[in-house]
Amino acid sequence: MSAQLQAGGGGRGKGRRRRNGAPMSEINVTPFVDVMLVLLIIFMVAAPLLTVGVPLNLPESEANPLPVENEAPLTINLASDGQIYLQKTPIVYEELALRLPAIAAEREDGRVFLRADAALDYGRVAQIMGLLNKTGFNSIALVTDGIAPAPIEEQ
Repeated sequence: MSAQLQAGGGGRGKGRRRRNGAPMSEINVTPFVDVMLVLLIIFMVAAPLLTVGVPLNLPESEANPLPVENEAPLTINLASDGQIYLQKTPIVYEELALRLPAIAAEREDGRVFLRADAALDYGRVAQIMGLLNKTGFNSIALVTDGIAPAPIEEQ
């Protein structure tokens, strides 16, 4: 009887063996299939949750698409001493007034960034803003520092 138990394997010893005594060389894919089915169910449940947009039936339009920003923005810098810079080039007010209409005609984008020193007189900034508006730049962005200003003390 002991010979029959050894031949059948019985779960003890060196592992499973076939009846002829050779080790079993087949791969058991059942655990692999179980894991894959669990992952499939997880992804099937999670995939609809990944879409955050609201489904809409948008109307069709023949409007031109928004332009891609392919040109550097125009920047006017005003230093604390009153010096005007077109991009990084120093320029006087009269020359700026002559060059801005030509620049506006060449550019597709009507935006301009105005950077002015905090110590500069507000009237000077308003003068430059008026010139920009008069020459065709209708979208003027005032560039500021990211630091919040200190509160103004009342006197």
